[in-house]
Amino acid sequence: MRALILIHRWLGVAFCLVFAMWFASGIVMHFVPFPALTEAERIAGLASIDAAELRNGPLAAAIASKIPDVTRVRLFARSDGLVYLVQGTTGVSAIHASDLSPAKVRSSSLALAIAVDYAQRRGLAATAATFAELSDYDQWTVPNGLDPHRPLYRISLNDDPGTELYVSSTTGEVVRDTTRRERWWNYAGSVIHWIYPTVLRRDWRAWDATVWALSLVALITAISGALLGTLRINVAHGRVVSPYRGWHAWHHWLGLGCMTFLLTWIFSGWLSMDHGLLFSTGKPSAMETAAVAGATTWNKLSTTENQTLPAPAREIEWFVFGDRIYRRERISLEAQNLSLAGAAPVAGRTFLQAADVTSVAHNLAPDCLPAVPVAAMDDYPVASAMPDAPVYRLVCGETWFHFDGANGAPLEKLDASRRAYRWLYQALHTLDFPALSARPSLRTALIVLLCMLGTVFSLTGVVIGWRRLRR
Repeated sequence: MRALILIHRWLGVAFCLVFAMWFASGIVMHFVPFPALTEAERIAGLASIDAAELRNGPLAAAIASKIPDVTRVRLFARSDGLVYLVQGTTGVSAIHASDLSPAKVRSSSLALAIAVDYAQRRGLAATAATFAELSDYDQWTVPNGLDPHRPLYRISLNDDPGTELYVSSTTGEVVRDTTRRERWWNYAGSVIHWIYPTVLRRDWRAWDATVWALSLVALITAISGALLGTLRINVAHGRVVSPYRGWHAWHHWLGLGCMTFLLTWIFSGWLSMDHGLLFSTGKPSAMETAAVAGATTWNKLSTTENQTLPAPAREIEWFVFGDRIYRRERISLEAQNLSLAGAAPVAGRTFLQAADVTSVAHNLAPDCLPAVPVAAMDDYPVASAMPDAPVYRLVCGETWFHFDGANGAPLEKLDASRRAYRWLYQALHTLDFPALSARPSLRTALIVLLCMLGTVFSLTGVVIGWRRLRR
């Protein structure tokens, strides 16, 4: 008992403020997430493609990119002309559609022009836009998903909301936007919750090790407190009583009342930093990704593909799926056409069908069942970036694969380990249980209430810890 008291006392003194910070910032994060460019914002900023200006087809762009394992080629209009983005497992390359020359953004003036065009199409005031800086990292661009785009040009629109846009030096796309409101609230939310200071987060390994270790020690603190709080309960005259008085009693009773939530929330928060240590990552292997594409090569794409493009679209993408090359014409956020490359669009065909996804099954495993759409309220929710686009589940033995019906992208791989992780992390940490997800107002109320209780409980620990240090 003495050892347990010492462990909880001094770990509590060290971590009481961290606990309070995590609970309070969790409330902020629920309402103001970390800044990101949504799919609706991305599509709204794209200009229509004039196919009459296209001189070279996607096959020529794939060859010019020198990427050996091309998986996708995407065409969009930039302020300096049409650009192909050629993507493979080894990287992405931007190619001018006019002369097949590299299309990296090498000047701040071009980045500014791209950002202004984008902003105007989104209806943002951009008359006072200025170039702010070129940098690899700042507070809002530390996530790893932006690594292929570094360095990034930051453009300040100098509008009333304080909007800032980030332009990729690799592709010339706007890849992130922030507003003054998002930035201020995130200092009180994601930045402190995830321990996200730029100087630490820019080194992913150092940040990962730091937060993993802090979360583990916090979990030990919570477990020791739960054991101690339970063991110190007394029964006198038929009543359950606490041996403590004052702030210690408040801490004891609040801890007992919140114990289940506290333990599951801290435990699931620690699991958020797992990254493949105890559970699988949910990412298909390179071999599985290649199996989904099949044996078809880009050389089978017609050299005259650019001459058969239909009416203007905001972007056109070619991708390999199940031994076939498809062409996807994105008309708007909610609308697209999908057809085999070189073929005329089929009326009413906008997404891949279940049979198309089933056709890749024999490449993945011999025991796959036919693909089925994932229901809206499935226990393992997953969604396409495109509204109302189906996501298909392909069950191969104990492993499930999810595919985006809009563009054939493999979204995740769920083996038994990853399915368990879904409940132990996602459900416990964000209350993403199907019954609550179907009732978002109730879920929000529970998150706020529980995090407030956690904050109050942690503050009692702060008072006790401060008094202990003063003594």
